[in-house]
Amino acid sequence: MEKLGKDLKILAVFAHPDDETMFLGGTLAYLAAQGAAVHYLSATRGEGGEMGAPPICKREELGRIRENELRCAVKALGGASLAFLGFVDPEVGREGELYPFSEKKRSLIEGLKPHLDKIQPDVILTHGPAGEYGHPAHIQTHQGVMKAVDDMGFAPRALYAPSWLSRETGKFTPVPGIVVDISPWMKEKVAAVNCHRSQHGLFLRHGSSRAGRPVNIPEMVRAEEAFCRILPESDREKDPFKALLQPISMNSPLRE
Repeated sequence: MEKLGKDLKILAVFAHPDDETMFLGGTLAYLAAQGAAVHYLSATRGEGGEMGAPPICKREELGRIRENELRCAVKALGGASLAFLGFVDPEVGREGELYPFSEKKRSLIEGLKPHLDKIQPDVILTHGPAGEYGHPAHIQTHQGVMKAVDDMGFAPRALYAPSWLSRETGKFTPVPGIVVDISPWMKEKVAAVNCHRSQHGLFLRHGSSRAGRPVNIPEMVRAEEAFCRILPESDREKDPFKALLQPISMNSPLRE
């Protein structure tokens, strides 16, 4: 049987290692299983993130550690390639403040262009305009991708952003256009989460907060993922990503 995603090229562009897995890991594994070539591009190596609980490395070692963690996750998800833009992730502030990774917007835009030109992706997956939960680096990544696409006159057939599951409301925000059930790919997603060992303390805190009780890694990995479409703006235009997700869409006629 011919795979549904054969010959489809997808570029997943995120700000930090682990964004790809926590937002969309099950979907990315599904896409690879359907024959799509899924390429990964991370703006930073996550140098400013947590170092583990208890710490597994020194601060100056964290970028290398997290690069290897991302390589592990991409392999677990069946990715075709991985590259880094080389920006340095700033440390989280004393009161939990989050920051963009560069004040040089043009550097980000110009750094993205060779990857877009080389891969020529049919579909781009990246952060949304509000950075999911307002993370400045996520917002910066979204803006950079959109401007690079515009500058190049390059029109992917579809561009989507993840919808974030709010810990406060328990609902996806913003309201997604597509919600998918990635239960058959939970093994791959959990494996990818396990790769990001330096961030397990963070994951477990957030997962426990959402559940209202202590949880372990498999328990905190959810089987639903959600997307907001940015391009195409009209349903009149062909959207290969939406079509590819139809078999696992939770509101698809194929599942009724």
